[in-house]
Amino acid sequence: MAEPTVTDLAIAPETAAERHRDGLTYGVAAYLLWGLFPLYWPLLKPAGALEILAQRMVWSLVFVAVLILVRHRVAAVRAALAQPGVVWRLAVGALFVSVNWGVYIWGVNHGHVVETSLGYFINPLLTILLGVIVLKETLRPMQWCAVGVASAAIVVLTIDFGRLPWIALVLAFSFASYGFVKSRTGVGAIESLAIETGVLFVPAVITLSVIGTTSQLQFGHHGVVNTLLLMGTGVVTAVPLLLFAAGARRLPLSVLGLLQYLAPVLQLAVGVGIRHEPLPPARLAGFALVWLALIMLTVDALRASRRTPAA
Repeated sequence: MAEPTVTDLAIAPETAAERHRDGLTYGVAAYLLWGLFPLYWPLLKPAGALEILAQRMVWSLVFVAVLILVRHRVAAVRAALAQPGVVWRLAVGALFVSVNWGVYIWGVNHGHVVETSLGYFINPLLTILLGVIVLKETLRPMQWCAVGVASAAIVVLTIDFGRLPWIALVLAFSFASYGFVKSRTGVGAIESLAIETGVLFVPAVITLSVIGTTSQLQFGHHGVVNTLLLMGTGVVTAVPLLLFAAGARRLPLSVLGLLQYLAPVLQLAVGVGIRHEPLPPARLAGFALVWLALIMLTVDALRASRRTPAA
């Protein structure tokens, strides 16, 4: 019998109802943590975005390495490493996720939380476009309408921002590309995260060394709390991913798809309600168009699932 590829966080429920309940618990917890990320990164100042990104890569690998030993997943990691195609895909995924992490941290710490939330709202739309461009998929009429509405939203937001909302677009493109690449690996959450952070470890150490030579390294120079928070980036990176993996095993894709909007909603709330970023009428109108596009996608997906329940 093949070894499970995704790490369970609890013993498998005995009934379908318990399985669904536990899946919702894991899924909601993952998206709640992702949605509250904008509250964490500012605590790491005066470390800059590049140092935080490098620290996150290093400590993520440390945390995952401990988890691998505790949960006896060494053999599974070795099996994944023995597949060159999987390793290359995860290396490409690591590149995309490092871009995503870096831009997200920079955006949050420079007062662009609202725009970062926009990136994760439009992520599903870019995922659909990737399917069309790369996999030559055919969109249904409602999906084309949703893409058109989202394009109009980008125009409105560009006019409001006075520039192209590049932070949102980079976040959406990098995360959609990361998900696209990772979905084709067939490797579990712990194994894939171990390989990804392993690929990023050497560049991260080099980055920290270069920052250290310029006397700009903040790690260990601002008290115990700041040092522990920087080390904690590994935990806050891995835990939501593992919770998500556990939830994804237990929930239908339709439910998981709806849960994904919880994170950007929370990020938007943090940006406006806690960070006091402006949300003028024109910007709100742009967000409203994005939300309309997402509603259209959701309705279309639900209709399609009813027509093809087996799929």
